[in-house]
This record gives sequence, structure tokens and C-alpha cells, in this order.
Amino acid sequence: MRQRSMWSAVLVVGLALAGCGSASDSGKSSGGSDDKLVVWDWKSGEPFAKSYLDKAKADFKKKHANVTVEFVAQPFDQYYTLLGAAIQSGKGPDVMLFNGGGQIRDRVDALVPLDDYVAEDKQRLAGWEAFAKDGKTYAAPVTLQGYPIYYNKAVYQKANLDPASPATTWDKFVADCAAIAKAGSKCFALGNKEGVGIQFWLSSMGSTTLTAAEYDAWIAGKRDWNSANVKRVFQLWKETGEKKMNSDGANSTAMFNDSFALFQSGKAAHVMGLMSDVGHWQDFNEFLTPEKLGVMKAPVVTAGTTPSLPYDGGIGYAVAKWTKDPKVAADLVRSLSSADALKAFYADAGAIAADTTIDVSQGGPAVSTIVSELKSGKPALHVALSSKTLDLMGRLSQQLLSGSITVDEVVKQLAASDQAG
Repeated sequence: MRQRSMWSAVLVVGLALAGCGSASDSGKSSGGSDDKLVVWDWKSGEPFAKSYLDKAKADFKKKHANVTVEFVAQPFDQYYTLLGAAIQSGKGPDVMLFNGGGQIRDRVDALVPLDDYVAEDKQRLAGWEAFAKDGKTYAAPVTLQGYPIYYNKAVYQKANLDPASPATTWDKFVADCAAIAKAGSKCFALGNKEGVGIQFWLSSMGSTTLTAAEYDAWIAGKRDWNSANVKRVFQLWKETGEKKMNSDGANSTAMFNDSFALFQSGKAAHVMGLMSDVGHWQDFNEFLTPEKLGVMKAPVVTAGTTPSLPYDGGIGYAVAKWTKDPKVAADLVRSLSSADALKAFYADAGAIAADTTIDVSQGGPAVSTIVSELKSGKPALHVALSSKTLDLMGRLSQQLLSGSITVDEVVKQLAASDQAG
């Protein structure tokens, strides 16, 4: 599999991945001037980003021919630490890349609200909510990040299951997984070494386990951790381990990219993957071929629920408060989310861009299915949580899989963390 930096909203913990640049890069250019803007991210050194950045730079040059733009690629596993140090000092890049959700919401005091600058882009782009707090928008979305359940049609056929009709209820799904096990594969490819797997699980299974009212309340910040349905999400996670539905050694397996390799090799029938530029349809197509790669809706756990694709804004660019001219910096953000730039990003990286008018019909049935579900999709449950609570949830999820903690204790600790803010 191609080695790539993370572009996903879910990755709120430092992962030991090969990054671009080094920590010393931050000393080379901490901030811009009247005729220069400095951008920090974790991807501008990647080959697949070149055409995207070229298009964005060309668009910006039309507006500000005399302003130089410098991209400084930081290693992802140190990115938010470096960014935090810059924010503490009040000196740093003019424009910076963020994951949607807790990582940007925890740092809005250091950012410029962009609503007045990006008003023209609001209808063209989707995913704004992941970069907003208290009614203000702090970044423009570049990608959409979602958590579709991919499945290997060849494994289904080997297990004498109909690949055109994956299970629609949890009980039927468990029965299908038993057939898959008899045929020699695991049900799920799971990598939870970093504690990230539980985030995918929560959001993928949320719409079919929580009622619509519970789901909406969760996103609105009114989370009932004592709800039987909330507990059920974590109980099912625990049961997949007890019933050996997951690939072996899930707590010692890295999600990126070991768990995805298990799925691609046919050792597991399903994986809760991404829509971004890694662990997604384009990567899987290379190994499984488009004809063998399926995308299914989550099986219904609670009667009366309706499956929906969980997704939010994936990554987006924001403007620092200390920049010399917020208007010019915001124009660069708009160029980085311009239509031509995002078309190039989709073409080269395969990520679902925030501009949903981009034609994906040549990408194969899996990506077409994903895009068709965006209209009925809902925000991902884990993205609504703070980075602190997500870190705790990751540690507790490992304990659940190992059997060293109860579901009641897990939700008790998570409730306390969530309420503490």
C-alpha cells in the first residue's frame, strides 16, 4: 500500500507514521510578513499533493501576485504539539491545516473566524460544521471524512453468501460472520493499537443503535451516557472481541496500515474504513479490484433506526489571529479549497473532496455508492467529542477488548470526561 500522511478527521492522536519534513522545519519559518504567507500542514511534501497545491497557488497568484506562499510540512505525529507551542508563543504560521472536530475546536481562541470571507463558498462546499464552534466558522473544508463499512465480495462468495445482499440486521450479520469464519476469514479487520478503532466503531454503528432523537441530542452536546442504546454500542464492541469476530491481536495491530492490509489480503471480510486518501476506496481498488469491493450500510441493531453514512468535514485550512492581513490569508484558504484545486486532489489522492459537484463516476461502484449516501448522511458521533474524551475512549476500548473493564465503568468514565469539557 502507498505510504501516506493522514488527512482524516478521526486521527486525533499522534500516530507513528512517516511524516513530511521535520520538527526543525518550524524554526525555518514561523510566520509570514506583508508579502509572504507561511502555511503549516502535514502533507505538502507528498507527491500526490503536488498538483493540488499547484492549482491552489495559481488561483491565489491571480489575486495577490506579489505575495509569496511558503508551505512547511510538519510530521503528523508531532503536528499538534508543534502547533500548540506556536499558539502559546503567539508566533507561528499564518495558515494552518486542521482535522475537523476537537482538534480545531480546542484551539479557536488562536484563530480568525472566516464567515465574512468564505460566504461565497458556503453553498459549493460541504462539511463546514466540523470546523465551527459557537456559530462561527474557523476553517474551510478541503475534504469530507466519513466511515463507510467496506466488504470483500470475494470473501462473501467463498462463504456462500450473496455479495449483492449484505446483512441489514445485526443478528443476520453475526450469522454471516460465522459463515465467513468457517470459510477461513475473520469478520472484521481491526487495528486498535492507537485506540482509534473505537472511533470508527462508534460512528459507523451509531445510526443503527441510537434512536434518531438520541443521535441528534448527541451531536448537539446533550449526551446521555447512561442510555441503554449508548451502552449497547460499547457492548457490541466488547462482544466482537469475545466472539472472535475481529482479526487476531487487534490491540497490538496498527490501524494504519496493518489492519487495512489484512482486509485487502482477504484475511477479513469487512473493515470500517475512510473516505480520505488512505484506508479508502482507491487504495482498496488497487488490491481487490473495483468489482470485488463493496460498501454496505451498518446493520440495524435497534428496531426502527435508519442506517446513515457518518461523515463530516475531514481537513480544512484556518487562519491564525497573528497574521498580518487576515483578508489575504483568508484568500489563500479559499484558493486551497477552490474547485480546480479540489478536483486535482480527488484525481490524485482519491479523497472525497468537500466540493461534492466533482464527478466520481469513473472511480468505480464503491466511491459512487459513498457519494450517493452523502445527502442522507449525518455527522459522525465521535467528531462531536473533545480530543481529551477521545483519547480516554481509545484507552478504555483496549481494556474492553481485553476484558479488563466493564461497559458500565467505561461509560461512567466517558461521561465524566465529556461533562468536564
